[in-house]
Amino acid sequence: MFKYVGDISSITHYIVSNFVDEKIIAIDATLGNGYDSDFLSDNFKKVYSFDIQKEAISNYKLKQKDNVELILDSHEYIEKYVTQQVNCVMFNLGFLPGGSKEITTLTDSTLKSLNASINLLSSGGIITIALYNGHNEGKKESSEVINFARNLDKKFFGVMHHKYLNRTNCPPELVVIEKK
Repeated sequence: MFKYVGDISSITHYIVSNFVDEKIIAIDATLGNGYDSDFLSDNFKKVYSFDIQKEAISNYKLKQKDNVELILDSHEYIEKYVTQQVNCVMFNLGFLPGGSKEITTLTDSTLKSLNASINLLSSGGIITIALYNGHNEGKKESSEVINFARNLDKKFFGVMHHKYLNRTNCPPELVVIEKK
């Protein structure tokens, strides 16, 4: 196993651990199996975790932590539930691992969520976006997310795009947005 060039989640957790100074409020925009929520819960005082699938919410309730608020709704409605500044937002796009591959994140709702996240993000905050382009919606979503990030004002945001160069079968990519 590689130490740095491992899985996207490990790289994302490393970035958040080491480059987000204030760890007060975080959002897991895509709860899924809860690994990012667990990580955020261990590092932030409050975590808001979103998912549209009851299965994901129910599974996480079995191990729910006191500082995690589960929200059964689309991440596109973040501003309906979170009104204060946040220090970190994590997206792990695609479908629920082990769940239906027919239910995926969607380009339009992801872009709405990213716009809301940019508005909520505090100075020094970071947004991480794990992209999975192994399916049609994922290809479209990845392209649009990269375009969104590319067009952020460089006076206020730094953007980095990580991707594997020697892996096959549509490996995931990672976009990191840091607010000045």
